[in-house]
Amino acid sequence: MEKKLRKFDTKVQHLKYKVMREVAKEAWEGTLYEHLLDIPKRIIPGSKPTMRCCVYKERAIIGERMKIAMGGDKSNPNIIEVTEIACDECPMGGYEVTNACRGCLAHRCEDVCKRGAITYDENHVAHIDKSKCVDCGACAKVCPYNAIVNRIRPCQNACKVKAITINQENSAAMINNDRCISCGACVYQCPFGAISDKSFILDVIDILKKSENNTKYKVYAVVAPAISSQFSYAKLGQVISGIKHLGFYNVVEAALGADIVADAESRELVKEGFLTSSCCPAFVSYIEKNFPNLSPHISTNVSPMVAISRYIKQLDETAKIVFIGPCTAKKAEIQLDKAKKYVDVAMTFEELQSLFDSRDIEIAELDEEELDNASYFGRIFARCGGLAEAVAEGIKEHGDTEFELKAVSCDGIEECKIALLKKSKGVLDANFIEGMACVGGCVGGAGCLTHGPRNKIQVDKHGKEAIDRTISETIKDAADSIL
Repeated sequence: MEKKLRKFDTKVQHLKYKVMREVAKEAWEGTLYEHLLDIPKRIIPGSKPTMRCCVYKERAIIGERMKIAMGGDKSNPNIIEVTEIACDECPMGGYEVTNACRGCLAHRCEDVCKRGAITYDENHVAHIDKSKCVDCGACAKVCPYNAIVNRIRPCQNACKVKAITINQENSAAMINNDRCISCGACVYQCPFGAISDKSFILDVIDILKKSENNTKYKVYAVVAPAISSQFSYAKLGQVISGIKHLGFYNVVEAALGADIVADAESRELVKEGFLTSSCCPAFVSYIEKNFPNLSPHISTNVSPMVAISRYIKQLDETAKIVFIGPCTAKKAEIQLDKAKKYVDVAMTFEELQSLFDSRDIEIAELDEEELDNASYFGRIFARCGGLAEAVAEGIKEHGDTEFELKAVSCDGIEECKIALLKKSKGVLDANFIEGMACVGGCVGGAGCLTHGPRNKIQVDKHGKEAIDRTISETIKDAADSIL
């Protein structure tokens, strides 16, 4: 096993990383299209399969992963894609009778089934006819032995907005783009890596290569505050140094954009009386698709990523911006009109690791560089509850003593749904809904290298390094910290 695995939670992430690393290596050298057929053999050497039925299928799947690493299906606007050839190992799904069935005389499951989908064999054991079953679950509810279970695929279980179904052949997952919010929960939970987010590392490499011999523009990396919880094998200052070794002119905290948003959003909240947050693009998309009546209450502020990118481009008209964070939905956000003129490319921490290793940059061996643009309140946007704390601070700094903040911080899309349902029915005693689509907030994003409670601890620790700085002071000194 390669030592690189220590950088990730799962082997699926590691495999995804290896494909992106090899694609990036060839892209730096300008030989990608010459060596396309060589990459699967480098990743799956030898003649014996390691994961699938045969080495030829493994290499075919690697070929499909390479397509996603190179930008994916251009005709599909969704940044989340299913690799059908890799999505064939899960059970068919739906309700099944297990060996716990006792062949009882009551036959309650048969009586309750309105579709006539249940029959019995010579041993009186129940069987479900999938061509008739509509997965209502009535049979499972009445079985005295709990012998009927619902085999939900991991991707469907992870998707809390019910955007994933199974194709007619019952072989592969399908994503309903009208329901999908690009949160990436299915990406992280798929045990075969059959669902992935499109990568735009080729665009990043292209921008960086052109900047090497072009003094007309500078490439800025805008890093999400969750970066302080990632790359656990190195120090944050070494990660920043590594980013500059890739060719970036400067590295700026998206948390500074969070300070800008907190200042503006707190003012807007006092003026409007009720708001839902606009920082998480997946949460915003969820409201627009499922609670359109609440859409007028979404904060008019752009996300921290867009806020700081816009600010940088105001300071430096030559700037090219690459956002680096834990969020797959950011790749969808930068396609929107309010974002695409400010952010040139968005990529994840997984992709950043691939870029480091494609250039043989051992960040743990580098000197540390400082990252000091934001306040404590901007940095804690990375975890659930941080935005509400920052808005409270903004209200305090503005001197709005008469306004009482009643915030609800929603940890994951299921909690978001509950809060929005209550608000739409007029039974939620709150004037601000902070929505985080990922459990834990941005620190739980699908593009993280690692997940877990440690991430929140590290973000808070990084935030406390700027605890003495107010939001307003930070914004006032913003230009000096960037240029």
